[in-house]
This record gives sequence, structure tokens and C-alpha cells, in this order.
Amino acid sequence: MHADVQNLFIRIQMLSYAHQNDLAVRDIQPVLEERGYRVGEREVKQELENLTQENFLTPHDDMFSITGAGIDELQEIQSMLGVLYKDVVKKPTRTNTRVSS
Repeated sequence: MHADVQNLFIRIQMLSYAHQNDLAVRDIQPVLEERGYRVGEREVKQELENLTQENFLTPHDDMFSITGAGIDELQEIQSMLGVLYKDVVKKPTRTNTRVSS
């Protein structure tokens, strides 16, 4: 998986996990690795910092909690993931229709 796509998925996973429990690098890294992401501590810390700068997470000590803006973002993502699932995963039978923008 391309690094940019992986980072996007990691960010989504982090928001989802933060919605359930506070995050710590030492706890979330093994979970991400179990999910098949190739990620080191540095990358995990960087994504947590990015989510903090965007006001989706807030740090306290070595933990990160989701913010109201993070919850709103996660809800929007969940909605779009439903559409993406239908378009990509469920793969309707191929037709000769073109996708227009």
C-alpha cells in the first residue's frame, strides 16, 4: 500500500480507537501492526501530532483524547466509508457506464 494511503487509513483507525479509549503510542502501534500496517514509533507519533495540530486529538501526558472536532470528523469519515464500501468493496457488476465529474 502506498505510504500516503496507509497514513490516511492509520489516521482513520486512530480517530476510531480514540473515540473508544485514550491513545498512547505504546498501545496503538502494536494494534496497527496487527492490522497489517507497516509502521514504526516515529510514524505513529507523527500522525498523532498531525491529528493534534488539526484539533482532532488533545494530548495529556503520554495519552491522546479525541476532541469534539475529532468526533465530528470521524462521523463524516464513517459516512464516506459507507459510500466507499459500496463503490469499491461490493463492486457492482461492470457496465459500460462512464463516471463523470
